Amino acid sequence: MEISKISAKGQTTIPAKIRNQLGFCNGDTVVYEIKDEGVLMRKVAETNDTYLSAISSTLEEWDSEEDNEAWRDL
Repeated sequence: MEISKISAKGQTTIPAKIRNQLGFCNGDTVVYEIKDEGVLMRKVAETNDTYLSAISSTLEEWDSEEDNEAWRDL
């Protein structure tokens, strides 16, 4: 069992043993899923930049200074 603390900003360090075992590297993206018994955290697969470029124009409605301000501290 590995243990880490959560900071005042909600940040924590994933212990090295866990990072190594799961293959987490600097810059990886993880996803969190709430389960009855806790939280499942897993690495997000590499993304296809072509796909992201294709859908980026559909996301512009959320790309305003007001939205950035509202989500800044999360």
